[in-house]
Amino acid sequence: MIEIKDVTKTYSPGTDVAFQALKGVSFTIKDGEFVAIMGPSGSGKSTLMHIMGALDTPSSGLYILDGKDVSTLSDDELAEIRKDKIGFVFQSFNLLPRTTVLRNVMLPLVYAGIDERSREDRAKKALTAAGMNETHFGHRSNELSGGQIQRVAIARALVNDPTLILADEPTGNLDTRTGEIVLGTFQKLNEEQGRTVVLITHEQDVAEHATRIIHIRDGAIQSDSTSHTKRKARTDI
Repeated sequence: MIEIKDVTKTYSPGTDVAFQALKGVSFTIKDGEFVAIMGPSGSGKSTLMHIMGALDTPSSGLYILDGKDVSTLSDDELAEIRKDKIGFVFQSFNLLPRTTVLRNVMLPLVYAGIDERSREDRAKKALTAAGMNETHFGHRSNELSGGQIQRVAIARALVNDPTLILADEPTGNLDTRTGEIVLGTFQKLNEEQGRTVVLITHEQDVAEHATRIIHIRDGAIQSDSTSHTKRKARTDI
């Protein structure tokens, strides 16, 4: 599904202040894997996330997603990849606060030109898949708990049926218990629906909820191993 091959990223190339954020990174991710990419601040994990999310392109190397070389695409083509193949979940939620849960999840489908009836049906299915109770669909997002808000964000990421769910520090603004609930939602999506999930984090205990952990430091892969001590998170609100 995903192949990253000898990917480098240099900012301000050809200048005295050039900085190489990625230094020949290579790995593959199979369809249906749950992978954590872990590293400290400045390790290159955010740069790698931007490339995997088609938000940026590498300076050199290949990024193949579903057989397509993303590393050479134009801005418009990258936008199509983001719309059709990648579901993003961010630390900051990015929901409209005075808009209902259902309409927040429907919003990406408006941009995709989907008719209103289909938008509503697909949004309800995505919310159910993310573990939201139907009684909350009409609530505004500013009336929900942190864990519920992040589940709405997960549903919004699912609504276009993406190939890849890319979660960037999704528990960073949550307390430990609520974070466990959100991580349990990702585990359930991976185990029960076969969704491919890539989780970006700097925390070991968060990374251990994945089945595989890639450690990155100073722009290079430090280790890549199966998680033998996978933690099972709770999914109840």
